[in-house]
Amino acid sequence: MNVLIDKLKEVLFAVLPITIIVLVLNFTIAPLEPLFILRFLLGALLIILGLSIFLFGVEIGITPIGNLMGSLIIKTNKLWVIAIAGLILGFFISIAEPDLHVLAGQVDLVTSGLISKLPLILVVSIGIGVMLGCGLIRIVFNISLRKLLTMLYGIIILLAIFTSPEFLAVAFDVSGATTGALTVPFILAMALGVSRLKKDSKVSEEDSFGLVAITSTGARISVMLMGITSHADKISGSLGAGISQSASIIAPFIQHLPVTFMEIALALSPLLIIFLIVQKKAIKLPRKGRRRILKGLFYTLVGLVLFLVGVNAGFMDMGRLVGFSIASLENRAYLIFIGFILGLVAVLAEPAVNVLTHQIEDVTSGYIKRKVVLFAMSIGVGLAVALSMVRIAVPRIQLWHYLLPGYIIAVGLTYFVPKLFVGLAFDSGGVTPGPMSATFILAFAQGAAEAIAGADVLKDGFGVISMVALMPLITLQILGLLFKLKSVKGGIPRDG
Repeated sequence: MNVLIDKLKEVLFAVLPITIIVLVLNFTIAPLEPLFILRFLLGALLIILGLSIFLFGVEIGITPIGNLMGSLIIKTNKLWVIAIAGLILGFFISIAEPDLHVLAGQVDLVTSGLISKLPLILVVSIGIGVMLGCGLIRIVFNISLRKLLTMLYGIIILLAIFTSPEFLAVAFDVSGATTGALTVPFILAMALGVSRLKKDSKVSEEDSFGLVAITSTGARISVMLMGITSHADKISGSLGAGISQSASIIAPFIQHLPVTFMEIALALSPLLIIFLIVQKKAIKLPRKGRRRILKGLFYTLVGLVLFLVGVNAGFMDMGRLVGFSIASLENRAYLIFIGFILGLVAVLAEPAVNVLTHQIEDVTSGYIKRKVVLFAMSIGVGLAVALSMVRIAVPRIQLWHYLLPGYIIAVGLTYFVPKLFVGLAFDSGGVTPGPMSATFILAFAQGAAEAIAGADVLKDGFGVISMVALMPLITLQILGLLFKLKSVKGGIPRDG
């Protein structure tokens, strides 16, 4: 019960600031109909309850499975077993990721089904599975993380040249959405389970980070390949009938409930089956441990359904309406400023970011304070959302104008900062785009793109999550570089 209450507090602090901002805007510069406000508040309540239950389920069910699977895989000491196990587990855990369902649903909506939800989820999950297998092999054979990331981002930059702007925005947003509240704990648990069995404790510590970064590249590569091979370079986006026109407050929630339940039950069932098979054949946990994991999977299912119903029936609509209203104002500075505030608040309240900042302070023995890291990340993400609003307001600015130099800087820094910070920084790019980025901020950007003449909802409305994921890569590596310089001046040698 204490763990569940803690999760409830975390989620409350994540959702409440956005809710307050929306209410302030409603009573000032962006008044909206009471029906949408009430539906938004009901959606926010379902998100708070659902995400709290979901995170509790992940902690007692999904994370232990990840640890057990990682340890079991490495004990086989067979390359092909590691690769296939990574592919299968990565595929199924990605299919169940809530942020991916939200984003894929939005892509389906704005393209009127031309890029449909299910094929996009399957393609992304294959990419995640392949790269999870590669990441586990890297840990086993001590392959340099910075060299592997350089190669992978080199491939991404090359593919980006041949990818249409529409698919480029989706590809980079998807990579941020796939490393969400379900995938990240599972992948980190697997990495920890594999790296713990290494004899070298320092190498083990370094290798426990970086797996999230590697797997997220698989999402980008797979979607860009999908775009190139499909030759779908003339797709445009529109919100159309995306906002529910029902006069009832609860009708949209009731409508989404059965469909969402079936989707999530099917998505989680393979993970349950894999666990039961492995439990019977190899792990053989005691009854208490087995029941705890099964309860965790049940809580994950219930929480995920409540979360997605709240998002799809109330939260996303409000994001689009607020974005449309703010972008319709004559002064576009409002759009950029509010985008900055939304980014600032979202990262400050994100539970995974708070965990990461505590971790950085512990690893550096207090040399870099948590508050400094949190401040730098919040300013960075605020700027990321603000720059995304600039791109929407000025359609001539394209996404690659930001991403290309950004990732060149991020990869270049890997050769100058301590190895530990390379993994931390690139993993942070996965944890920073949380539930608020994948839901409200994404919808806000789409609404703004719909309101501005010359902007396209698909090409310009997407891309904000990729910007949110990019900034921590640079911010944390710069902090790592400062930490390195401080260590050298203090006479404490640190591995670069």
